[in-house]
Amino acid sequence: MLPVLVFLIIYIGAGIYYEYIDPAEGVQGFYVMSVVVAFLAALGVALFQNRSASFDENMRICASGLNDSNILIMILIFLLAGAFGGVASASGCAEDTANLLLSIVPGRLSILGIFLIACLISMAMGTSCGTITVVGALAVSISRSAGLSLPMCFGALVGGSMFGDNLSFISDTTIAATKTQGCQMKDKFRENFKIAFPAALITCAILLFLALSGEAAELPAASYNLLRALPYFAILIAALAGVNVFLVLGGGLLLCTVIGMCTGSIDLRGVFLAMGSGVTGMYETITVTILAAALAALIRHGGGFEAVKGLIQKYFHGSRGGQLGIILISMLMDAATANNTVAIVVTAPLATDIRKEYGISPQRTASLLDISTCIAQGIIPYGAQLLIAAGIAGISSIQIIPYLFYTYLLLLCVLAAVFFDRRNGARAAG
Repeated sequence: MLPVLVFLIIYIGAGIYYEYIDPAEGVQGFYVMSVVVAFLAALGVALFQNRSASFDENMRICASGLNDSNILIMILIFLLAGAFGGVASASGCAEDTANLLLSIVPGRLSILGIFLIACLISMAMGTSCGTITVVGALAVSISRSAGLSLPMCFGALVGGSMFGDNLSFISDTTIAATKTQGCQMKDKFRENFKIAFPAALITCAILLFLALSGEAAELPAASYNLLRALPYFAILIAALAGVNVFLVLGGGLLLCTVIGMCTGSIDLRGVFLAMGSGVTGMYETITVTILAAALAALIRHGGGFEAVKGLIQKYFHGSRGGQLGIILISMLMDAATANNTVAIVVTAPLATDIRKEYGISPQRTASLLDISTCIAQGIIPYGAQLLIAAGIAGISSIQIIPYLFYTYLLLLCVLAAVFFDRRNGARAAG
């Protein structure tokens, strides 16, 4: 596991140095060091670490890590998701969907409305960062007009964004979790929903109480085109119906293109540019996926995963212990990488070994990977979600953390689901 330690030291060390020791105006310290560069350094250590094999043999081991159809499928989905996201944003579909939902929210329930709108938008968009960007201005407006705490409004926004991102069929975290565990998205969705829905329900009750105890917000008159809001609702319905993710993304891309061109919000040149921009935005995720798969093959060959699994077996017993081990490793990896998709890809091979050893179902493992990394990603102050939210609000990301009600409740719910899980426990005993 030395390569992983090298990665963490380089990535976290550079982040701490450039954020707190030698900061630069307008530069986020934790984003100075590219995660790809840190992975390349770790891979270099792994290639030369095993002296019993030649460099060429180690390269063949790396290549064996990519000899998995799920890796290729995952990369293709990432590319298609990037193209869809680019066109949907450029054509105004995302903004019009948010404005449509805003138009039906009563001013008295404005902070609850922020959470619910973020839930729906992020589930349809498949991106928490995109949702925070789209709905952020609304959260600022509601805070000012209703006299509500700005950090509290953005806490509701971040929580709702993480809820939808965690459940979305086209989210890169869902794609990574399901493809690495070899399960269907609809099966992982059912597992996720049973854990996430109670947390969301309790969050709604808390926000409803806060909304009723405050003043009614004067919501801005939001103009929208109903046709441009259609693609996201179509995607949401198709995904929930279990339609293949390629068809969902391809259909959504086609709908956004046709409707955007018919309504005049985008032309063919703009479509091509937006697709290219969206695909380019996925390059880092794809590169990390490839590097992580190669690195995992070398670590497994060197016995690193067996060593970690041995530690988990020593301190965590039975199916519940295995699930707790997956949760702990996933959250630690996300805290280290500040990227939930990367954390899932890196943790997935070890999680696969643990689930096979402890008799945990693939869909439960995929759900735990996604939920655990979303919890950590939604709390760390240097993660993209809180940094974007803090930038829009003009406050520190630390100020938002106490109001992340949904994220804390999700942690309690996933722990409760593990401790009261009889199905996986029975499977392990059998």
